[in-house]
Amino acid sequence: MSQDVNASAEVPAVETAEVETSEWQKRIEGEWHGIPALFDAQGNHVGFEYIARASEVTAEGARYWMDSKLSGAGPLRNRFELGAQFDFGVVDSDTNRVYTGPDFYGTGQPYGFFVEANYYSPGWQADLRTWNQVLADGETQVYSSVLHDGWAVCAVFNGIYKRTTDRETNPETQKFVDEWRALETERGSRPQVLPTKEKGAWTGTLFLDNADQTSPTGAVHVTIEHEPTSLRSARHTITWTGDLERKYTFDRYRDGARTMFEGPEVFGNATSYGRALFTTQHIMGADGTGVEKIRGREVLIDPTTRELAIVWQLMSGETTTHWVHGSLQWEAR
Repeated sequence: MSQDVNASAEVPAVETAEVETSEWQKRIEGEWHGIPALFDAQGNHVGFEYIARASEVTAEGARYWMDSKLSGAGPLRNRFELGAQFDFGVVDSDTNRVYTGPDFYGTGQPYGFFVEANYYSPGWQADLRTWNQVLADGETQVYSSVLHDGWAVCAVFNGIYKRTTDRETNPETQKFVDEWRALETERGSRPQVLPTKEKGAWTGTLFLDNADQTSPTGAVHVTIEHEPTSLRSARHTITWTGDLERKYTFDRYRDGARTMFEGPEVFGNATSYGRALFTTQHIMGADGTGVEKIRGREVLIDPTTRELAIVWQLMSGETTTHWVHGSLQWEAR
């Protein structure tokens, strides 16, 4: 491409000195570089999205611009190639970030290092549910947008981004960005396949945010014990300790892009859009009378290190109680 294009999961802000911005806006300052992969509703990779984004924060609010270009072929490219820049306003807030149009309408809610947003794109004719997650290093962002026609998924974008502050003037940073984009192009289309002949565990401390956005952030130490039982199945035992405590075991089975969770204590299913697995898990417990469930996204950032980025929406019935998010590290056992 003739221009230097940045792909960013949430738009970096260019703010004036007299305007105070939200904590989330401060977390995403700078430029974020990546190339999100595009998948159809069945989880097949069909292309990549190249985006140039910018924003300006003033006393009147924030204005965002996004120039989108697609690679690949087929009906999704026809649908999402607009030939014009997106332009939309955002009310910057740490409670409700409101997208005021004309090209995106909706809201987003920050939870510490994570934002869940739901908005509509008249140009794409799709309703988007976007999850942006900044990891604890402050330099890595995990992004996904699930696009819907009504309740039906029509497409998914996802990718991993890195932050820079001196790309325009530093040749070393420019080299880093080029290498990062090349790496993301290679691994962005790879499906999520967990170790098939190696036992181990993912461990780490995740952020815990209450759904009301007002209570102090907590922490949960999580261990996911992984024991393969065939080339397409494994048994997982997951333990939470800290500000929330849970323990449950389930057998998981992979069938192409689909994954099923079939007890003994968790039932549900998931679809893999590349390395990002979108899950629904009903935590029934040993007596089968549980009321909790998890709607989650689990992203295998790097198939070599097997770092796993987690976002779990913990629900009691249909009421969200907590958001659990962060990353876990793999260790063979």
